[in-house]
Amino acid sequence: MTKNVLITGGSRGIGLGIAKELARMGHNLAINGMRSPERVDDVIQDLKRLGAEVVYCQGDVSSAEDRKMILETVLNVYGRLDVLVNNAGVGPATRVDLLETTEQSYNRVMGINLQGPFFLTQTVANHIVENKLVNGEVEACIINISSMSATHASINRGEYCLSKAGMSMMTKLFATRLGEYQIPVYEVRPGIIETDMTSGVLEKYQKLVDEGLTVEPRLGRPEDVGRAVSALIKGDFPYATGQIVMVDGGLTIPRL
Repeated sequence: MTKNVLITGGSRGIGLGIAKELARMGHNLAINGMRSPERVDDVIQDLKRLGAEVVYCQGDVSSAEDRKMILETVLNVYGRLDVLVNNAGVGPATRVDLLETTEQSYNRVMGINLQGPFFLTQTVANHIVENKLVNGEVEACIINISSMSATHASINRGEYCLSKAGMSMMTKLFATRLGEYQIPVYEVRPGIIETDMTSGVLEKYQKLVDEGLTVEPRLGRPEDVGRAVSALIKGDFPYATGQIVMVDGGLTIPRL
């Protein structure tokens, strides 16, 4: 079944990997990002060539005004929204020791990574509930893209870890609240994925992977996350709301 899917931060990195997988499945996509439409036109055209209907929704998820504008664009084009993928996220502009983290950096990261997704999810959840009450056959879900940093402490980017730990609890909260409407909420938790966000530390992580950091001897790729998301959207896990899907190559498996 074709679904209308909003992917925040969907024009690059993990979000684009998700978008490509969903485009191949034939879903209608709303791609959110901060860049101007002109700068992402090549990306949008590539997604269309994969078989999807695509609309670009420029906006900052940490802004209430922008969130409203993003959803208005989606609904004007598709009429309803079935799936929200909360993927937009940033790391601190500068990695510094926990004892030197600034309020400015903390507020920026938490606003984009947690506060924005929380209130976007709240609005989308109400929209989906209304649709479900009118048509109980509507198949919908919400997927939060968190990070292994939800549980792994990195003292040079504490605000990022806190934001992802908060998103993990956000998943449980909305899963609990929306259970009566049979709207599953999932968390996908990537490990070390090759993206522009990790480009500055990939050499370090590649060395660790070569030394056995992960069970699978490679770094993750955006399409690895995309495939997990596509399986959830397909509806293959209807009785697993609130659960975490680890996409980390076995990094978090306790080993002796």
